[in-house]
Amino acid sequence: MLDRTSNSVRRVPVGDPGMVIVGAGFSGIGMAIKLKEAGYHDFVVLEKGDELGGTWRDNTYPGCACDVPSPMYSYSYELNPGWSRMFSPQEEIWAYLRHCVDKYGIGPHLRLGTRVVSLEYDDAAHRWEVAVEGGRTLRANAVVSGVGALHVPAFPEIPGRERFSGASFHSAEWDHSVELGGKRVAVIGTGASAVQFVPRIAPEADRLTVFQRTPPWIHPKPDFAFSPRAGRVLRLPGAARAVRYGIYWLLESRALGFTVDPRLMKVHERLAIKHLESQVSDPALRRELTPGYTIGCKRMLVSSDYYPALTRDNVSLVTGGIAEIRERSVVDAAGVEHDTDVIIYGTGFKVTEALSEQRIVGRGGVKIQDAWRDGIETYYGIATAGFPNLFFLLGPNTGLGHNSVVFMIESQVRYVVECLRLLSRTGARALDVRPERQRAFNRRLRERLDPLVWNAGGCTSWYLDEHGVNRTIWPGFTFEYWARTRKVKPEAYELIY
Repeated sequence: MLDRTSNSVRRVPVGDPGMVIVGAGFSGIGMAIKLKEAGYHDFVVLEKGDELGGTWRDNTYPGCACDVPSPMYSYSYELNPGWSRMFSPQEEIWAYLRHCVDKYGIGPHLRLGTRVVSLEYDDAAHRWEVAVEGGRTLRANAVVSGVGALHVPAFPEIPGRERFSGASFHSAEWDHSVELGGKRVAVIGTGASAVQFVPRIAPEADRLTVFQRTPPWIHPKPDFAFSPRAGRVLRLPGAARAVRYGIYWLLESRALGFTVDPRLMKVHERLAIKHLESQVSDPALRRELTPGYTIGCKRMLVSSDYYPALTRDNVSLVTGGIAEIRERSVVDAAGVEHDTDVIIYGTGFKVTEALSEQRIVGRGGVKIQDAWRDGIETYYGIATAGFPNLFFLLGPNTGLGHNSVVFMIESQVRYVVECLRLLSRTGARALDVRPERQRAFNRRLRERLDPLVWNAGGCTSWYLDEHGVNRTIWPGFTFEYWARTRKVKPEAYELIY
């Protein structure tokens, strides 16, 4: 049974902890804060990096910033009236996370530079064996996986990629030692990261060639700096929360097209087309930048400087695909060879694979890959049958296309705490979601997802797994998810004594 102590106690485990949190990004830190608030202090946070921060530590590419307004991309209980901009840059978000760790006393629980290599459930002891790099194994009653989905860079399968002799790197692993000034730079990929860094490097490079497989839908970015006066107003009692509420409902209104009827996305499509037409006068370039699928099928992007960057004299857009990469060039599908000094991959992350490729062994020695042989399935993205006391944050089908995932994280954290309280009330050692409840939940999930824009919008995206099934996005409003995860239904779980 998990140990719950008085809030006045600050006991940090030195041996085996009662609970292990994997990852020190928004998910892991938020979980740690709420565990302490609920009186659970016997836990550690294992972080593979030498510093906390997750995505906001790793991504340091030029122009890196959030594409969700700052007042919503933060914990609801720790509002920050000091954001410099409506869409805060990477450095500020990372600093915000460090501030939260300091304020809520999470530092003593952190174990940095500790990479988890496997999780294995001990049926007899009802405990998890958490093996970390270097040979040590921790034994814990429960594990919370807060590793997120955007931390394993994805590289395209292009013939000859390993032959390239110049500098090459993924945007999530930006090599700041590489000088781009005067260089011929190739950018492969035009996703959320590329639309941020392309405008920053375009004036620097001698020649920039952007290889686009599928054009994204882009809205103008309503970004602006907060003036000193605005900062003072936001510090008034209730002001920052009022702004957050307003932004929340504005963003939530976008879910009508996602969750009700894809035809309602037409208003967003018109805004995107108007944005493109206002920034790109060349009709040929405009055609190449106009998507041929329903807006929202892929992630909608926000940028007010990406299109202008593509109209620069030293920038060219290639849309026919890539045939191969040679020692000092990239050859497009038409056979044109583009001399290249540096290749930057803006090709996103392994999202659906991030969970399924981990070494996790549950009850009866069942590997999670076998449990998910027919596709990743969980219960509200948090628990999965056969893996007692293992909880996922930002797990399958809890991502969003319209609002802040931090809101979802807080809902999931609250649910996990309720699970722990259920264990404390009943004296059970563990709880395991019942397979029939998980199947019923996923059946309803598929029924909702299949007719919606992500599956019926005419595109392929990282939302979908190899079978074309959406394992990433929540198909409803965020307030609906919040309501459904407010309370734990004991009948949905097997209690293990």
